[in-house]
Amino acid sequence: MSEGIGAAVKRKEDKRFITGRGKYTDDIRMENQAYGAFVRSPHAHAEVKGIDATAALAMDGVIAVHTGPELKEDGIGDIITGWAIHSKDGNPMNVGAWNPMATARVRHVGEPVAIVIAESQALARLAAEAVEVDYEELPAVAAATRALEEGAPLLHDNVPGNLIFDWEIGDEAAADAGLAGAAHITELDIVNNRLAPNAIEPRSAIAVYNDIDDHYTLYTTSQNPHVARLVLSAFYNVAPEHKLRVIAPDVGGGFGSKIYIYPEEITCLWASMKTGRSVKWTSDRSEAFMTDAHARDHVTKARMGFDADGKIVGLKVNTVANIGAYASLFATATPTYLYGTLLSGQYDITNVYCDVKAVHTNTVPVDAYRGAGRPEATFVMERLMETAAREMGMDPAELRRRNFITEFPHQTPVIMTYDSGDFHALLEKGQAAADVAGFAARKAEAASRGKLRGIGYSCYIEACGIAPSKAVGSLGAGVGLWESAEVRVNPVGTIEILTGSHAHGQGHETTFAQVVSDRFGLPMDNITIVHGDTDKVQMGMGTYGSRSGAVGMNAIVKAMDKVEAKVKKIAAHTLEASEDDIVIEDGEVKVAGTDKKMAWHEVGLAAYTAHNLPDGMEPGLKEGAFYDPTNFTFPSGTYICEVEVDPETGVVEIVRFTAADDFGTVINPMIVEGQVHGGVTQGIGQALLENVVYDEDGQLITGSYMDYCMPRADDVPSYVLEHSTTVAPSNPLGVKGCGEAGAIGSPPAVINAITDAIGNNNLTMPATPQKVWAAIQEVGLPQAAE
Repeated sequence: MSEGIGAAVKRKEDKRFITGRGKYTDDIRMENQAYGAFVRSPHAHAEVKGIDATAALAMDGVIAVHTGPELKEDGIGDIITGWAIHSKDGNPMNVGAWNPMATARVRHVGEPVAIVIAESQALARLAAEAVEVDYEELPAVAAATRALEEGAPLLHDNVPGNLIFDWEIGDEAAADAGLAGAAHITELDIVNNRLAPNAIEPRSAIAVYNDIDDHYTLYTTSQNPHVARLVLSAFYNVAPEHKLRVIAPDVGGGFGSKIYIYPEEITCLWASMKTGRSVKWTSDRSEAFMTDAHARDHVTKARMGFDADGKIVGLKVNTVANIGAYASLFATATPTYLYGTLLSGQYDITNVYCDVKAVHTNTVPVDAYRGAGRPEATFVMERLMETAAREMGMDPAELRRRNFITEFPHQTPVIMTYDSGDFHALLEKGQAAADVAGFAARKAEAASRGKLRGIGYSCYIEACGIAPSKAVGSLGAGVGLWESAEVRVNPVGTIEILTGSHAHGQGHETTFAQVVSDRFGLPMDNITIVHGDTDKVQMGMGTYGSRSGAVGMNAIVKAMDKVEAKVKKIAAHTLEASEDDIVIEDGEVKVAGTDKKMAWHEVGLAAYTAHNLPDGMEPGLKEGAFYDPTNFTFPSGTYICEVEVDPETGVVEIVRFTAADDFGTVINPMIVEGQVHGGVTQGIGQALLENVVYDEDGQLITGSYMDYCMPRADDVPSYVLEHSTTVAPSNPLGVKGCGEAGAIGSPPAVINAITDAIGNNNLTMPATPQKVWAAIQEVGLPQAAE
């Protein structure tokens, strides 16, 4: 069986996971280990007048209680945001200072004000409850639009009106002119609901301080341990970079929520130094709801204009984005350069304008979550397209066809240059697989059972492999977004791949090995992937934004290019042949057209014995590379959802879901299918079930699974997946990325299907039975169902 590119190889890493032998942060036990628990604010907004830890410190086994002012006095820095955005008037953004533990004021429920260190986790949590904090409660604001109103409570003195920035992209005058001349205008008010990420493994950290050499080690649930080390040293002043090691072992899911350094990791490192003990903290699920970065939370007004032939002539979008109490790492990039730049969708639109106001509120900080800005943009575009088709009496697929981009490269009016795609092919494959032609018969049959049946489309495009570094730097990114790799060929011919990417469910140990196996013809068992440890891998940018294939794998390809060049030199010298005649096939290095050859391990041995190398060649066989892409990659797809609605209860059943995607070169079809399944399921969760709710005073209402509904197996159908491939020209492998697509394309497809079924377009996510039933009552049953 082939193990190279395109083969559906079983995941190497799954054996340890399904047998319970994964090694997660909370599984680790350190010598001299103590446990941390945080004292958290019960108020959304309050002044901290005093902290009395007397009762906690009197408890047997409590080691210490430390507070925010102590941490600040030791020079620990504020938490930063990683992307500088300027308002449309040219002024830099205003963001409120974020202390790892509150010093004088708390700004959301769950914000930490102190850490308790004790001999057991249970004792630490019990002692945290015994710490008495004197709060002076202040007025709070949870809704982004209300935070902008005159007289709204002010969160930060340096952020007037709670407005972080007022950003724009596109040409407003051109968009207005296009709309003014439109034969038809579709207008929508859209709410993109707030989500909690809910990775299966809660966040965890173990901080170890060694006073002998003043060295720190942090074990943590991180998607990018190298960036964690960088910010912990350069910005938070926890330790010099060369005296800090960050290890991210097996990580049970991230979805973006584990990209960032949170207050807990910073505080645990500092507390380990203060107490001389290893300090472990592991979040429980209630803490996760109150502390893990939330997602989405946009309020949008959108207008799209069409000419008499259904061609789009103008698009104008105004969005208020809730950033939460503080600006997290990618918080400012998500509603701007990851959102506004995708508002052209798959369509040839000349005139696009978007304005985004980012706002502080007394809620958990909002940041990137699976898709990060692209789901929000796709929801706007695809709800507009479906609604417009209905208003104009057109087939929604036909309206999209009339507006598809057909020539590449294509420069959009909002920065992006799409380099490849075939949107017509994706739509046709999707329609065929979904049996759209048979929908009318299925709708009639459903009506005979008293059910409402609807079908909805979503045609998405996203930007992955965010790059090049020079370009994103010019847009405000704080770091480059390249990736690194090192290929080590051992003397016996086995290979170690050191990568700056981090695997937390994506299957890197399999797919990265497949790329190497394909190149050198070696068994995958001979290839080991090393990642997640800053003492082993020199530097990397981590995994998020579907960048592992488009950026991480291609760094490996560049390093393999160098290894291959040296292998050919060694073989040509040994076999007395020209380098141009050397080929590598099936684990052998051969002279083309002859029977002269060396086994792969013989080349490795020759490199390290160094008895017979070309003059001037260094011994060994190890090469590294940094890969900085020349452009984003642009996965795209057509998703078609079919639902049945019970008009008496409002219950929605997704009966068919078809996804036709273009991911460029597919390394492992089985893993890609798994990524799409997971993404679509998360998108269905947003569309039907999930919603973080705060009351007007900033109290979190959905703080547990009793109140926050996650999708289960019976909420989703068996998916039908199709692929249509156009190769990405911007990287050697032609990979586009697949990790976020499902979550990007699915929410509008689901809502479009439900609104088609019930005949009422006025429906917001999540489309709960109560909302759907109310929408049916608003317009009455569709005539065919009565």
